[in-house]
Amino acid sequence: MKLCLHCSKAFESINWHCPNCGWQPERSGTVPVFAPELAQNNSGFKASYFGPLAELEASHFWFRARNALIIWALGKYGARVSSFMEIGCGTGFVLQGIARNFPKIHLVGSEIYPEGLAFAVDRIEGGEFMQMDARQIPFVAEFDAIGAFDLLEHVAEDETVLKQMHQALKPGGLLLLTAPQHRWLWSSVDEYSCHIRRYTAQELHDKVVLAGFTIMRSTSFVISLLPFMLISRLLQRNKSESFVPQAESQIHPLLNRIFEGFLRLELWLIRMGVSFPFGGSRLVVATKIEKTGTND
Repeated sequence: MKLCLHCSKAFESINWHCPNCGWQPERSGTVPVFAPELAQNNSGFKASYFGPLAELEASHFWFRARNALIIWALGKYGARVSSFMEIGCGTGFVLQGIARNFPKIHLVGSEIYPEGLAFAVDRIEGGEFMQMDARQIPFVAEFDAIGAFDLLEHVAEDETVLKQMHQALKPGGLLLLTAPQHRWLWSSVDEYSCHIRRYTAQELHDKVVLAGFTIMRSTSFVISLLPFMLISRLLQRNKSESFVPQAESQIHPLLNRIFEGFLRLELWLIRMGVSFPFGGSRLVVATKIEKTGTND
């Protein structure tokens, strides 16, 4: 069901016109705009990053490997999923991968920045998109699955976002999360990326459970590259004044292929049932607890 952000009325409709109070969101072309005041004025990310990001994702080992992990997790734990919403879809790279592998799933992407949505709309034919604040999701029990991939670390109110995703999922619905891990990996890269935090596994688990979810699977990934990440971070701390934001994305093609090979091996082990305690990032798969009535 849709949820009116003006009067909090839940309703079924093909459009966003609230039958209770008459409110409806602004529109930018075909895209409903639910948080126009935040479209250009928030600190969670920089709109100027989307262009370079769109050029980088399809060839960079990290984005390719993360997509493979997400697609595997959705196939493994979401066999009956027919609707999927990505919160903070960015340029649509993840949704594009899901569309190719699960063409029958109805895909919805939300992003706070119109600049990101412009890329996403072009990438996914037949997808539904909206400009939205993740702290106010205009749905109730609407989706079979929701994903948020490297989003929570950008939002101060991450617990609110998790509760909103819980609200928007159907009973028994699937939640897929990825987030950067280990506070001791904090560096100029995190600051440049507008991160507020890097999670510990326990912190992320506690917040997911508090929001009303049961965790089905949790594992680190980017394990094999952890020594390289740590060395890189230590060097950046010693030379913070000469930090070059593009350095980690400008990687030699041969090294790029080798690193992707390492991460593909990690994915194979994860598929075999191995869950890693340490790694640059963490995947959490959870399900919305179904409330059952009781007869007195």
